[in-house]
Amino acid sequence: MRLPQLATVVCLCLSLIVSVTQGEETKELVDLNVGDPAPSFTLQDDQGNEWKSDEHYGEKIVVIYFYPADMTPGCTKQACGFRDNLEELSGEGVEVVGISGDTVKNHQLFKKAHNLNFTLLADEDAAAATAFGVPHREGESVVKALIDGKQELLPRDVTISRWTFVVGKDKTIKLKNSQVKAAQDSQEILNVIDDLQG
Repeated sequence: MRLPQLATVVCLCLSLIVSVTQGEETKELVDLNVGDPAPSFTLQDDQGNEWKSDEHYGEKIVVIYFYPADMTPGCTKQACGFRDNLEELSGEGVEVVGISGDTVKNHQLFKKAHNLNFTLLADEDAAAATAFGVPHREGESVVKALIDGKQELLPRDVTISRWTFVVGKDKTIKLKNSQVKAAQDSQEILNVIDDLQG
């Protein structure tokens, strides 16, 4: 290959790389901020029913927490924290929903294993995570868990990052936490709710 031809090929390759990179940049996540309207979404809940955010926004303060996977250590601590603080949160007019890329069946097993007393939503294609700007990655993963003495496999195709949002009665974002400490999340939310009510 002559030098001019080689230079042309190199230039073409570079332009392809640039265009691919620019294409990736156009897929940047939404950047929600405190004060922004909360995105609307519809997902299946842990009973297989439709859960529509617009039927909950405005009625109560809604805590929406995204988490990576059912039955994993950090996610279990986070869920059990909300379970243990739910009575106090409910007394403050708060509804809690957890969202992951797990299936409805996975959520049923997770709730059963840990006596969870709030709704879990199945975001299997990361539609809600995308609407809230929460990072996620695709690719099949399977969690193995012992539930009621039986080995269960909990597969999922999407793993969502651990972020928590609080939506006020005015349907706007009151809190966005992208640095969630799993075991402390519910207590931190209680503190936020106290500030909102005060």
